[in-house]
Amino acid sequence: MSTNANSLSEYLEQLPGTTFRRLYQQPSTAFAIFRRMLPNLAKTIVMAILYMPEPFLLTDLEIWIKASAKREKDQAISILRSFHIVQRDASPAIALTPNFRNSMRLVLEGGGDTNSFGVPSKEPVPADINLAFLDRYAQKKWDDILHFVVNSVGFSGSGDRSSNGPKQSVKDLMIRGHLVERRGGGGINITQAGFTFLLQEANAQVWTLLLLWLESADAVASAKGTDEALREGLDSVDMLAFFFLLASLELGRAYNTNALTEARRNMLPNLVDFGLVYVPPANARQFFPTRLATTLTSSETTLRSVSAGFAAAGNMTSAAEGGGVGSGDAGGDKSAIILETNFRLYAYVSSPLQIAVLALFVDLKYRFRGLVSGVLTRASIRRAVDMGITSDQIVSYLATHAHEQMQRVAASTQRPVLPPVVVDQIRLWQLDTERMLATSGFLFRDFDDYKEYNEICNFADDIGVVAWRNDRKGMFFASKVDQIKDFMRTRKKANESK
Repeated sequence: MSTNANSLSEYLEQLPGTTFRRLYQQPSTAFAIFRRMLPNLAKTIVMAILYMPEPFLLTDLEIWIKASAKREKDQAISILRSFHIVQRDASPAIALTPNFRNSMRLVLEGGGDTNSFGVPSKEPVPADINLAFLDRYAQKKWDDILHFVVNSVGFSGSGDRSSNGPKQSVKDLMIRGHLVERRGGGGINITQAGFTFLLQEANAQVWTLLLLWLESADAVASAKGTDEALREGLDSVDMLAFFFLLASLELGRAYNTNALTEARRNMLPNLVDFGLVYVPPANARQFFPTRLATTLTSSETTLRSVSAGFAAAGNMTSAAEGGGVGSGDAGGDKSAIILETNFRLYAYVSSPLQIAVLALFVDLKYRFRGLVSGVLTRASIRRAVDMGITSDQIVSYLATHAHEQMQRVAASTQRPVLPPVVVDQIRLWQLDTERMLATSGFLFRDFDDYKEYNEICNFADDIGVVAWRNDRKGMFFASKVDQIKDFMRTRKKANESK
């Protein structure tokens, strides 16, 4: 399962069963969640029981799977239940929910009239709209968003002059989502969430904005009522289904706008602002999904890595004039940071955007053509911490963008990419200001006996949600509770039947 799926997974797990029943009415949604959100073992289980006429006994499933893979099996079943792909009850057997089963069968067999995978346009496509054009268009839109976030640190470079930034609606969405925050005098500051946003691959960045849009739609529905939100075209369930539909479309192909519902046609202007969709000014009856949209449910990155994105964003004019976009258009900046044990840092970059990011936590000393040099100091790290950036984020950024020679040496010697003394000191500098780490979750205690505590705690540990446990006191702390509640109900019914 892609690591980029984490925030989307958390959003989906919070949705009620009625929402999933609506989502799974669309074959494209069922297939997207199957392809992106499920680990391999969960996919295998789904395909094994998809055409079974009767529910599949869990005891038979245990025969299929090695005893050593019990933890993986429990996690797979937990994920399937959390996404309402299988029934969430105390039954000793599992079966796919009807809507998911029917939609997955339609995906594999074809047929149906749901238009769940789009309706291609029969009108001629302008000659100038090709893959290279769509990539340049999507890149320009995304670069504008990156500029807005990075400029919030107060850095301004020559790369900004060719960009007017994203639309005001996108800026307002990022402010509401706390990627940036307003400050006195009308300016904005980057937040910890904004720095995390910069560290993500473009695919994960897109989902971050889309989820903020969904949360905004839910807020409108709560404030104005569901009917008013539907009239404004802000039905979060339909919006999510439309995102999954876009992910199933073919890059470079024109699709019929009139085949969409009115609510989905009203979503197109916002998707245009994000760079997910291109609508020709001369023909609003067509729309083209860009690579940002067609890779939403893919494990591959969309346009490029973040580091390459920073480099390309600093040269948007030349990129727009020069041709294609791909993961290699700025590959020279991908692994460009050298960190020494004396805390000196050398970065082979020339992009104003990436230099601005380094300046968040590095005391920059010199700047040459294609190279900047600086030092990690207690003051620079504490400045970053005061802005909401964590030591783990800094370490992750440095490791991700480490020079390829550092990565090769680390791989050959089986040692960490970054000097451990530097990593430890970065974390210690943060601990100077933070003595406690808060984790949200649920405390379980006051069990009837130790056996009950042990069984429930071990189950929670098997599905990977235990953050802390104390066997002596019979207490544990879990980050999620839904699957544990289901297990406790199942256990209670089993004990009552004895």
